[in-house]
Amino acid sequence: MTLDDLPPLRETLAAHDLLARKSFGQHFLLDLNVTGKIARLAGPFEGRAVIEVGPGPGGLTRALLETDASKVIVVEKDPRFIPLLEELQAVSGGKLVIVEGDGLAVDETALLAEHAGSVAGHLVSNLPYNVGTPMLIKWLTGPWLPFSMTLMFQKEVAERIAARPGDDAYGRLAVIAQAVCEARVVMDLPARAFTPPPKVASAVVRLDPKPVRPSPALLTALEKITGAAFGQRRKMLRSSLKAVGGEALCLKADVDPNARAEVIDGAGFLRLAEAAA
Repeated sequence: MTLDDLPPLRETLAAHDLLARKSFGQHFLLDLNVTGKIARLAGPFEGRAVIEVGPGPGGLTRALLETDASKVIVVEKDPRFIPLLEELQAVSGGKLVIVEGDGLAVDETALLAEHAGSVAGHLVSNLPYNVGTPMLIKWLTGPWLPFSMTLMFQKEVAERIAARPGDDAYGRLAVIAQAVCEARVVMDLPARAFTPPPKVASAVVRLDPKPVRPSPALLTALEKITGAAFGQRRKMLRSSLKAVGGEALCLKADVDPNARAEVIDGAGFLRLAEAAA
């Protein structure tokens, strides 16, 4: 049996009597044309491994198994889906690795070293809505940085990641994400593309790391500065940043203390973080 011989995902879910769990933020993407497009947008992988968090019934996993990735390592928290993924594993020719666990707690470097013989890998996931932002922050600021990330979020979150200064969606998530990566929305998906349909639309964001990554200390300072600045985004920076240096900090960083956070670009926030570190 090959991947092409497997029954449609809807039949597989019905056979296992599986429904999405709202508590896990699950919405299944069953259209293989859509999952195939996401896999193409995420590539090429050129023989590197791919990690997928929250594969669920394996719709995106099927598409990833048909790419040029050397290994597809899936991390699934919900034990109900392990038998479905094992059916995929059986016809993957050794390409699929299944890890039962929490994506927020997993050590990606150790996973890649154990199963792919390297620490270079991509991330491609339809992230559960309730953990999408924490997962992204983990990958942006943690010890392991993916070769690239192609991730699905609620459309509102996707817009916040890719927003530019002056945009309504511009905030601390955009600043942190774009300090580490080039970020762009590459695909929109309506709610009807999912089973069950969520109450909101979704979008896929591709993030490619910049040549130089800010140090862990600088990223920590950046999180603190953006938290203060955007926590009171309608105030001038001299006021919103008062607890961390206020006007003096702004002048040290060559940032206008009378400006508001929403108009300061990433370079300006990095200067503020460097001045505060």
